[in-house]
Amino acid sequence: MDGQVTGPRVLLKYLREAMAEPIGPQERLDRIVQQIAAAMSAQVCSVYVRRADDILELFATFGLKAEAVHTSQLRVGQGLVGTIAAAGRPLNLSEAQKHPSFAYLPETGEEIYQSFLGVPMKRAGRPLGVLVVQTEDIKHFDAEEIEALETAAMVLSDLVASGDLKGLAQQGTQLDQSRPISLNGAAYSPGIGIGTVVLHELRVVVENLFGDDEETELHRLALAVTSLRASVDELVSRNVEDAGMADVGDHVDVLETYRMFAHDRGWVRRIEDAIRDGLTAEAATEKVSQENRTRLLRSSDPYLRERLNDFDDLSRRLMKQLMGASAIPLTEEEEFIVVARSMGAAELLDYDQHRIRGLVLEEAAATSHVVIVARALGIPVVSQVQGFVARAENGDALIVDGDDGSVHLRPVEDLSANYLERIEFRAEREARFDALRDKPAITIDGVDIDLLLNAGLTMDLPQLDHTGAVGIGLFRTELQFMISSRLPRMNEQERFYKSVLEAANGRPVTFRTVDIGGDKVLPYLRSAKEDNPALGWRAIRLSIDRPGLLRMQLRALLKAGIGHTLKIKLPMITTVTEIDQVRAMLDHEIEAQARFGHALPNEILLGSMIEVPQLLFQLDELMQKVDFVSVGSNDLFQFMAASDRTNAYLANRYSPLSRPFLRALREIVRAAERNNTSLQLCGELAGDRLSALALLGLGYRAISMPPASVGPIKEMIRSIDMAKISHMVNAAVDEPIGARTMRETLSDYADQHGIAV
Repeated sequence: MDGQVTGPRVLLKYLREAMAEPIGPQERLDRIVQQIAAAMSAQVCSVYVRRADDILELFATFGLKAEAVHTSQLRVGQGLVGTIAAAGRPLNLSEAQKHPSFAYLPETGEEIYQSFLGVPMKRAGRPLGVLVVQTEDIKHFDAEEIEALETAAMVLSDLVASGDLKGLAQQGTQLDQSRPISLNGAAYSPGIGIGTVVLHELRVVVENLFGDDEETELHRLALAVTSLRASVDELVSRNVEDAGMADVGDHVDVLETYRMFAHDRGWVRRIEDAIRDGLTAEAATEKVSQENRTRLLRSSDPYLRERLNDFDDLSRRLMKQLMGASAIPLTEEEEFIVVARSMGAAELLDYDQHRIRGLVLEEAAATSHVVIVARALGIPVVSQVQGFVARAENGDALIVDGDDGSVHLRPVEDLSANYLERIEFRAEREARFDALRDKPAITIDGVDIDLLLNAGLTMDLPQLDHTGAVGIGLFRTELQFMISSRLPRMNEQERFYKSVLEAANGRPVTFRTVDIGGDKVLPYLRSAKEDNPALGWRAIRLSIDRPGLLRMQLRALLKAGIGHTLKIKLPMITTVTEIDQVRAMLDHEIEAQARFGHALPNEILLGSMIEVPQLLFQLDELMQKVDFVSVGSNDLFQFMAASDRTNAYLANRYSPLSRPFLRALREIVRAAERNNTSLQLCGELAGDRLSALALLGLGYRAISMPPASVGPIKEMIRSIDMAKISHMVNAAVDEPIGARTMRETLSDYADQHGIAV
């Protein structure tokens, strides 16, 4: 480069000198851009800093017109600089003005410059700005020059993050790292949480960038890498030992791949090279981590993109080894909200359940294990909030609204006050519902309704006493399988089911056999990739094809149920012959227990879920083969409407309160009455007061719901006359399609008769 010595090592030397000078922040910034331009033989070097309003403001330049500083600005996504900020990736152009994103700023005088190299400025994953060099001649910057500029960007990011530049932004604006932010995501668990941020993936901030002794830093790295590899080896060995069966091969393969990355010499060698360029071991690790993230995000290979989390996790682990970092301490009084890209269900349980007030995730789905557990714990959850982890810092104030899916980071005072009022209102309402806990769910005209709980974990069981529910109408046994790193052994299942029955203290519990497969994938159980998993190899279909799995569970239930009434229901039944197959397995296990002199439950009841529309045409045959039936309204509706309930485009298109669906539900009631078969319904319909009003009118007398719904539903039941409700609902259901919607009819009736819905 015209005889000029360049590269990360030389550039770091210049930057270190500039950072050490006792001068003001603007002068230091001006000195730095001049040094970078000189080191890279560029005619221009400019620094754009991201403001709170997502504007990239020109903070310093060498080569462009001086009057453009703090005047020129681009939005994130606008121009070449905005494109780099939005994508988080470098842009290397030999003829910049031919790029489709080029935006000409006349006040800068940049029209004479041809080549362009820009790199993002990030600090612990947070986008802070863009560093640019330009030359008059047409050229393509090489890999060493790109690396040198990325190293300089890392130093400048430290300057921005330190807060030294806060007073330099245009009057009336502030830099990005401290502004209030409100974002919308997906509401996965209801409730409102107020607390301070705890980053699940602790972001370790490097304080010391420049290394004084290369050999010392290399030795520190070697010790940390050795310790990291030993911990990963132990993790893999422990899981392989715990697995002990062929079906966990996929799980072990994932861990072995993780170990392979930890032992990757290329990864460590790049960190060593960065140390030799003048960085500390910590700064070198962060630099290589950012390079890996940029490269893998750019890859079109889905496997490599999935490996990004592995590299991120290894970098965090190595950083903690180097710095001795641990999670930030929390006082006993502090209430917090966990923020993560993604996390496992077991990891959520590591947090203090008395102080956690919410969960914000970037990548989880409604059916993710961690969401299911959070919902069971009553923790508000908002997910699909892209980029939130990078914006949040430990200790930031945060509000999570699990009702509407919004999150408010560093909220303004008025917003916080508004949410405190809402929490107070909810507390008053909860007190009203608590007063009904020991009162029966009985209508004005004396009709008793059984209000049951949906549950799946032992942590759900105290809700029986708290809500006053008469039992558990749906116990999802698969949750034990989903939060475990391996298939639960039979004695573990037996102990678990026994603890559930004992906690119920004589109240009925209906266990649903494992509903796995589809979107409930177990890491240790091999399964084929399916184009339409909801309609695929799942639930009873998988259990019948894997008889060992089902027999083990039936045996565990029989042993746990000794001295109790044991109720078992089967999910996803499509034809009555499947009932016969499971009945044969159950009879075989009963005979085996008796043959070996083991006691049996006082009574064994086998039931079927009605979720598949085909069963609607086998209702009488079905009810003659089972002891009870349970309508799974969620799946039954989505299959009848051919409408994926998780699809945002269809969320409000079809209503489960439609007349065709309610007519189908009524036919089930009539069939149960004809065959004198016990009937219950579980699903979202049961937990919504307006929908529950329709169910009661159709004839349902046992409904199962989330714990939070019991109080509101009981309050509604105690205010209605069942005879009048039944007449109104059945008459409305018989009206022709196209008349007023059922929701309108029910809402108007409730308003006219003072029913809280």
